[in-house]
Amino acid sequence: MCVQKILFVLVLVFVSFTFAMTRQQLKNSGKLMKKSCIPKNDVTEDQVGQIEQGKFIEERNVMCYVACIYTMTQVIKNNKLSYDAVIKQIDTMFPVEMRDAVKASATHCKDISKKYKDICESAYWTAKCMYDYDPKNFIFP
Repeated sequence: MCVQKILFVLVLVFVSFTFAMTRQQLKNSGKLMKKSCIPKNDVTEDQVGQIEQGKFIEERNVMCYVACIYTMTQVIKNNKLSYDAVIKQIDTMFPVEMRDAVKASATHCKDISKKYKDICESAYWTAKCMYDYDPKNFIFP
């Protein structure tokens, strides 16, 4: 599993330096993260499979699944969501036509994480805020 994570990160780094992904490529890259984070957080596909469609189940393991995904995308720094890291990932990974909308969502929701000391809750409520703000441009594995 550790080798799989390292390979994924290397692919992300390579891709981010090469070109931004299409929406479908972003979704496909999320499958590997999902495969890693589901067992780590003892969640099922039924619990997390429709987050992208706005189905946020308010359970601790689901919240920590969201944090796991954010950790793998390198937007959690020192056990806190990093707005600067989110913006950097949007600039390098997202298709040009989505960047402004996703940045607006991230900006709108950037202070949500400050309300929670727990990274699982912080990540979960930030993701939910971003979905609620702009469901059309919300991508989550």
